[in-house]
Amino acid sequence: MTSSLIPPMAAHVALAALLYVALTVARAPAVWGIGRARDGGNPFAQLEPRISANLSNQFEWPLFFHVACVLLLMQGTTGSWVVGLAWLFVAGRVLHSLVQIFIPSLRLRGLVFTVNFLAVLALWAVLVTPVVRLH
Repeated sequence: MTSSLIPPMAAHVALAALLYVALTVARAPAVWGIGRARDGGNPFAQLEPRISANLSNQFEWPLFFHVACVLLLMQGTTGSWVVGLAWLFVAGRVLHSLVQIFIPSLRLRGLVFTVNFLAVLALWAVLVTPVVRLH
């Protein structure tokens, strides 16, 4: 495992970019007429609002992830435990995206979000608590 927080941060940026691509594809039938169903409708009509909502979510709680990572990098606090928390956050975001887009279960989505939430809180705990700073 690398000892830098940059790869998990870049992975989250890549997830957001992938969601932009997915949203563009989902809107293509309505916007450009590309990929319309035989009846002229958008075959992605049900997924489009879910993708859009998930993309919007990538600029809410993840903001605290990126800020914590930058501050931890500035402090030089990038031990394997911290990097592991960052990767846990990214894995949780990927799962959260899949659940929000493809599985209409608020309960499951909430459980998956909890992983992201706790990982970021743990990163902030490392950041603000000198005792927790493990290198």
